[in-house]
Amino acid sequence: MLPRYLKNFDTAKLRKEESDFLVIGTGIAGLVTALNLAKSGKVTLLSKERLAECNTEYAQGGIAAVIAKEDTPQSHYQDTLEAGAGLCNPKAVDILVNEGSKRIKELIDLGVNFDRKGEQILLTKEAAHSCRRILHAGGDATGREIRKSLVEQVASEDNVTLEDGIFAVDLLTDNQEVHGILAYDRRQEEYLLYLSKVVVLATGGAGQIYHATSNPSVATGDGIALAYRAGAKVTDLEFVQFHPTTLELEGVDNFLISEAVRGEGGVLRNQAGDRFMTRYHQLADLAPRDIVARAIYQEMKVSGADHVYLDVTALDSAFIKKRFPTIYRTCLDHGIDISQDYIPVAPAAHYLMGGILSNLHGETNIKGLFACGETACIGIHGANRLASNSLLDGLVFGKRVADRATTYLNQGDFSKGISLKYEAQSTIEDIGKIPSKERVKGLMSAKLGIVRERTELEKGLAEADNLLAYLNYDLSNVHDFELQNLITLAHLSFKGALYREESRGAHYRKDFPVVETAWEKHIILQKDREWEELAIEFE
Repeated sequence: MLPRYLKNFDTAKLRKEESDFLVIGTGIAGLVTALNLAKSGKVTLLSKERLAECNTEYAQGGIAAVIAKEDTPQSHYQDTLEAGAGLCNPKAVDILVNEGSKRIKELIDLGVNFDRKGEQILLTKEAAHSCRRILHAGGDATGREIRKSLVEQVASEDNVTLEDGIFAVDLLTDNQEVHGILAYDRRQEEYLLYLSKVVVLATGGAGQIYHATSNPSVATGDGIALAYRAGAKVTDLEFVQFHPTTLELEGVDNFLISEAVRGEGGVLRNQAGDRFMTRYHQLADLAPRDIVARAIYQEMKVSGADHVYLDVTALDSAFIKKRFPTIYRTCLDHGIDISQDYIPVAPAAHYLMGGILSNLHGETNIKGLFACGETACIGIHGANRLASNSLLDGLVFGKRVADRATTYLNQGDFSKGISLKYEAQSTIEDIGKIPSKERVKGLMSAKLGIVRERTELEKGLAEADNLLAYLNYDLSNVHDFELQNLITLAHLSFKGALYREESRGAHYRKDFPVVETAWEKHIILQKDREWEELAIEFE
C-alpha cells in the first residue's frame, strides 16, 4: 500500500510561507498561470532547480497555431484528432485551436521574437500537420525564447515571489481539500510549508523514467506522483510518446533533433542508406510520431544497429545553419557536420500524454488543486500528441487555469487551516538497500518501451510492485524523493499498459496489434482503489 506522505513531519514545527496562489513549475504552463494570477493576488512560484531547467527550455521545433490565411481552426482541430487516435477530448481540442491564436498574439506583445521574413512570421510544417502552422524563434530555440520573455515579465510583477531550488515533497490535504505543500529548500537544507488555498501543479513530464529521453534531469514525474498520493485521479499513463529522432551516440545523452528538420525536407534512411518511411505510411517521413518511432524501431531491429540516419544534406548549408543553429552546433561538437553527414538518430521518451485528470479549467477531484501543461491530462493529446501542440497546451490552458483559480479563491468557501503530525514512515538502517534510478529506468526501457506484450508487462509490473516497498521509508534527500516518484509512475504505467489490450497511438501491444473500438476509453487510477475501466466524458 502506498503511503500518504513520503516524509514524517509535524506542521507545528515547520516554517510557513503563505500566499493567495501557489504555482509549482516554471515551464510555459507555470509561467503563464503565475503571470495571469498576479492580477488577482499574491503568487508564490516555485522551481525545482534553476528556472531554465524545464522541458519548455528544450522545445526546439515551435508552437502550433492558426495564423496563416490559408489555415483554419477546423483544420488544426482535425489534425489533432487524427494524431490522437480516437482518444482526444473534442471540447479541449476545440478550445486549444480556437484560443491559440489569441494567446500567440499575447506572447508577441510580451516581446517573443518569432522568426520573420520582413514583417511576415515564418511558419514551418511538421509531421501530421496538413499545412504550415508552426511558429518558431531563434531558429530551433523556440522554447528558450518563449520562456525568456515570460520569465522577464513574471520577474517584473510585484505580486509574484519566485523561488528556485524548492522541491515539492507532498500536497497537504484534509477532506479532499488542498492547503499547500510540504517542501524541501535545497539551499537552506530545511523542510518548510508553503500554504495556500490554491495550488497549481505545472511540474512537467516524466521522461527520466527511461534511459533514453529528450527530457532534462528534472523530469521525474513529481507532480503526478504527489497528486496521486493525495488522492487525485490520474489517467492515460500508458501513453508515452517516443520522439522518433534524437541524436544517438555512445556515451552522449540523447539530444532532440526537431520534427521541423523533417518538415523542412530531411529524410530518414536505414543502414543501407535507403529511405524506408514510404513502406510504413502514406505521409512517409511526416507521418505521426508514433508511426515513425515504430518504423525506426523495426528498421533497427532488422539491422541490429542502435540507430538509423536523418539526412538533410540536400538542404542548403546556409539555410541549415540559420534555421537549425542549435542542432547544427551540437552535432558539430560531436564531429558531425549535418550539411554533409547523415545524423545517427534513434527514438527516445519525449512526452507523457497522460497525467492528472482535470477538466477544461484545470480543476481536479481535489478541491483547490489545479493542473496544467504536461503534468495534466485534459484529453487534448489523446493517445499520441500532434507535434508542437505541447507549448500551445501550456499557453492556452495556463490562462484558463488562472481564470478559474481566481474565481475559486474569490468564492472564499474554505475550511480552516491544516494541523498535521505524520509519523507513518519507517526508518531504514542500511541506505545501501535503496535501489537506484537506473534500475527503474532499465525496467521501463526493457519492459514498457515502444513495443509491448503481456509477458514482459506482467514481469515489469511485478518488479515495480516490489519496488513500492521503498516508498514507505522516511528518506532525506531530493534524489531519493525523485526515485520514489519514479517508482510510483512505473507502477501506474505498467498497470495501464497491461490493462489496455489493444494498440492505439503511442501504446503498441504486439499481442493485441489492432485498434479496438471497445477501447475508446480512458483508464483512471486513484490511490487505494482498483483500476477503473471507464468511458469518460471530460468536462
